[in-house]
Amino acid sequence: MSAYLVLASIGVLLGLLIHGRLSPAVLFSCWAVGYVILGVVDEQAMLGSFSNPALITLLVLMLVSLALERSPLLERVSDVLLRGREWRASLRLMGVTAGLSAFLNNTAVVGSLLGVISRQRHIPASRLLIPLSFASILGGITTLVGTSTNLVVNSFVVDAGLPALGMFQFAGVGIPVALLCLIALLFSRRWLPLNPLQDKDSSQAYFLEARLVPGSPLVGASIEQNRLRSLDGLFLLEIVRNDRLISPVSPEEVLEEDDILVFTGEVEKVQALQQFSGLQLFGNGADRLLASNLVEVVVSNESELAHSTLQEVDFRTMFNAGVVGIRRGQRRLTGQLGKIPLKVGDSLLLAVGPDFMSHRNLDRNFHLLSDSLQRPRLSARQSLFAFSGFALVILFSALGLVPLLNGLLMLLAALLLGRILTLGELRRRFPFELMMIIGSALTVAKALESSGAAALVADGMRALFDDFGVVGAFVGVYVITLLLTETVTNNAAAALAFPIGLSTAQGFGVDPMPFIMAVAFGASACFMVPFGYQTHLMVYSPGRYRVVDYLKVGFPVSLIYSAGVLVLVPLFFPF
Repeated sequence: MSAYLVLASIGVLLGLLIHGRLSPAVLFSCWAVGYVILGVVDEQAMLGSFSNPALITLLVLMLVSLALERSPLLERVSDVLLRGREWRASLRLMGVTAGLSAFLNNTAVVGSLLGVISRQRHIPASRLLIPLSFASILGGITTLVGTSTNLVVNSFVVDAGLPALGMFQFAGVGIPVALLCLIALLFSRRWLPLNPLQDKDSSQAYFLEARLVPGSPLVGASIEQNRLRSLDGLFLLEIVRNDRLISPVSPEEVLEEDDILVFTGEVEKVQALQQFSGLQLFGNGADRLLASNLVEVVVSNESELAHSTLQEVDFRTMFNAGVVGIRRGQRRLTGQLGKIPLKVGDSLLLAVGPDFMSHRNLDRNFHLLSDSLQRPRLSARQSLFAFSGFALVILFSALGLVPLLNGLLMLLAALLLGRILTLGELRRRFPFELMMIIGSALTVAKALESSGAAALVADGMRALFDDFGVVGAFVGVYVITLLLTETVTNNAAAALAFPIGLSTAQGFGVDPMPFIMAVAFGASACFMVPFGYQTHLMVYSPGRYRVVDYLKVGFPVSLIYSAGVLVLVPLFFPF
């Protein structure tokens, strides 16, 4: 397979990643297998990619984080953080989030604080959640373990035969850039929407659906006669009749059997629909379950529900819950509830049964927002053990006393022996998708190198930036990575950009480290759109944001971030 064909196939891969219909794990896996079948790389090279020490380190770190994210520590300090004037509360929240995210998985940090911030009554959540997500990214760029992106880049570095990146090798650039961006964020947050807990728009937050069953007394009467237009906190948005959409709905519209009535409304007002005989809420058994509990959840980045419709999954069996409503930021959803593909970050309103919390797949699929049901938490003694053990692992690794992987493996064994973690929990939450993305991406990178495609890219970069020298090429690699991470996911961006950066450095005959850092920092530079980073998607619906909210706040942060990286990386990592 020629180098040009490999480059063309990478272009197709990028196009499919941008389209977003197929997950990065599926796409990278298919490309890796295809290259093996076509003989671009051999089987041993592919198997070697999945046994990469840096990849194993990342997977073990994710498993250890399962114990840390169950600690009640973050929730206990949240009330203290959010007291006082808004700008002070924001500053405290961002500082603590960035500090924790430097060592803990930033997805776990945001997930732990998400429900607390959404429920508190001090400051509107819309003024806090985007700063929370941005701060978790900025804290993550300061250390090797702060974000999965740095560990992904480290896996490529090790695979290329270069020395592994150090624990605090990112700090010289990362800390000044993070501080500058946090200051910028403190000022740019004024452009965030002010969405109070209860306002005139909150009545249209959730997208609800109910079917008119045969024999209902509502059949044959108009909307006005059935009093369906004067519901407190609910608004009849449209009617789906025989795959035909009726919108807007006239007060004189006469209801027919099997009509699907689509409402928007508040969480607290859903029970108002129970007063209408023959009006069945969407979700098998939802009408019966409404009597027990209503719970709000956010679809997590690990969820198996993403990109599936509710008609395609047996939700009732999986969770003993019925989906009553869906919310996606401030977007007005339309059509039938069961036919809407779910996305990471969607908020679901669930009517849950008594054994809802006993289902073992909740943590993988959801972040809980409601405070009526709480996940099992670590005791104070268990929290102290888990955090102390993790701190020792980081310290010994930084001092060069114990390799990071060895320390994490010992800590994982201790957590299992202490029954803080169980094998069942590790099995349920194993980051299989991340493993497939990185292992397959390493294989794709080897295909680029072995086919000569990487050399072609290096020649192109050298020709393009010949008048600007190596500094111009360095800026070019960073900009390419930034554009990729704003378009696709951060880990996919790192996977696609790393071979370009490394081959460009080799083409200019300079130290590859500045280009490696350009890829690492560029892959974390996702501030302007919510779709490239998992923490942005986690806060999208709870904050009732629009895409433009990320752009308004994120654009100045992205400019300062990029300027800081492009100035500081050559100073700390000379060419």
